[in-house]
Amino acid sequence: MEIIGIQSYLVIGQILFAAGLLTAVSKRNIIGIFMGIELILNSAAINFAAFSKFTAVSLEGQVFSMFIIVLAAAEAAIALALLLAIYKRYDDINADNLTTLKL
Repeated sequence: MEIIGIQSYLVIGQILFAAGLLTAVSKRNIIGIFMGIELILNSAAINFAAFSKFTAVSLEGQVFSMFIIVLAAAEAAIALALLLAIYKRYDDINADNLTTLKL
């Protein structure tokens, strides 16, 4: 039986961060950009929880992970509201076509 160490969690967090960064930078669709940001937030939550588990000092990492999950849910709600407003105004959600901030 193999015991999973902190390195496994950090590798998973690193892969999620790289995938999120690549997605957020390369997508032109606003939904894809927000999905990349969600992946980056999830990688941070995994790292906080892993360090909390393996240091065994306190539950601070798990509390930060819960805070990140709440932050990601709030970000998703605000992003959906912005996305609907942008689509209603411009009939498009392509980030390259949104060059003006005035309504």
